[in-house]
Amino acid sequence: MPELPEVETTRLGLVPRVVGRRIRDVVVREPRLRWPVPRDLAGRLRGAAVSAIRRRGKYLLFDVGAGHLLVHLGMSGNLTVVSPDRPVRRHDHVDLVLDSGDIVRLNDPRRFGAVLWVRDPERHALLESLGVEPFDGAFDGAWLRRAAHGRRVPVKQFLMDSRVVTGIGNIYANEALFAARIHPSRPAGRISRPRLDRLAAESRAVLSRALAKGGSTLRDYVGSDGAPGHFQLEYAVYGRAGEPCPACGAPVRVARQAGRSTFYCPACQR
Repeated sequence: MPELPEVETTRLGLVPRVVGRRIRDVVVREPRLRWPVPRDLAGRLRGAAVSAIRRRGKYLLFDVGAGHLLVHLGMSGNLTVVSPDRPVRRHDHVDLVLDSGDIVRLNDPRRFGAVLWVRDPERHALLESLGVEPFDGAFDGAWLRRAAHGRRVPVKQFLMDSRVVTGIGNIYANEALFAARIHPSRPAGRISRPRLDRLAAESRAVLSRALAKGGSTLRDYVGSDGAPGHFQLEYAVYGRAGEPCPACGAPVRVARQAGRSTFYCPACQR
């Protein structure tokens, strides 16, 4: 699933080619995404200018006229800018045709993504309960300590809880916990403030490195220019079960937590 670095990479690639442009037309080939594409979407967007593209967690918000186009990439989606002569492929579900001739195209093989019209993002059901952004100055060990107080949930699940901090998915939670040397099963409420300080710092550092590499491409994700990300070449533990830990050489282990694979070093992470 595209996580924060992949979504932010997509946003950064879209901004110079989309912001300031008018939407000439909207083509919906498949409205049956995770939630149905609004039937009146073309009428709302046609002729309107895109004034900004923002990110909230793993959601993209196109500021358009009196409202906002909300886009989520789901588990396998990507949003690319293509030329008008680009052949339509299978799973190319929605096009935004710009006055420049460029087309912003959503390809989503599993159809778990979303394209919705939103009046007030702060009050929308998908966004109103989201927690702090990892790059926000408010995200630190003190924030995590307050949120974790009295909680026995494993710290990896805690870190992935979008109501606590938004945008940290499975890949980057594994990598951040390894960098902070914290065992993923340790109860969140029993971790000291200094260790939570380190976890917040390492979470930002891992996300920053991933963003610099264009995110991770494991299956379907590509950036807005169609290029894959490369951070998967730098994973310390994710997907490396049985391989030596880069810090101590012990074999990396894998376990299941809440239905997701968790990778960790049993020697380094306590």
